[in-house]
Amino acid sequence: MNIALGSDHAGVEYKKVISDMLRSEGLGVLDFGTMTTDSVDYPDFAVAVAGCVANGDATYGILLCGSGIGVSITANKVAGIRAANCVTVEMAKLSKMHNNANVLTLGTRIVSLEDAIMIVRAFLETPFEGGRHSNRVDKIHSLTNC
Repeated sequence: MNIALGSDHAGVEYKKVISDMLRSEGLGVLDFGTMTTDSVDYPDFAVAVAGCVANGDATYGILLCGSGIGVSITANKVAGIRAANCVTVEMAKLSKMHNNANVLTLGTRIVSLEDAIMIVRAFLETPFEGGRHSNRVDKIHSLTNC
């Protein structure tokens, strides 16, 4: 399984720790940057990660910025992406179980690094329940050009 990672300058430190954790667990990591704390525009990295997930080169994406909001809004503009900005483990689980989220976004100014790691693990380990939720996810995707 490949995981696409991306962050703006606010997420660089968390991204490094998460990347190392994923690699140590045998997962492939595709890092789309940024690599420094120099100010950058988060949409550039969010689109790169979301595109990688949408085209099937990565199973999931993880995006980080100060709040997680900007990268979530941006990623959700890419067809086929269901990005969820999660601040708790329960939100991460529900985003997968009920929404089949394929991109996790995190705010480094909102969640601690310890919590971010637990949220990432919950997101990756939780399966989609399908069933009645499948119809709802299909309805979301039918809204692409409303």
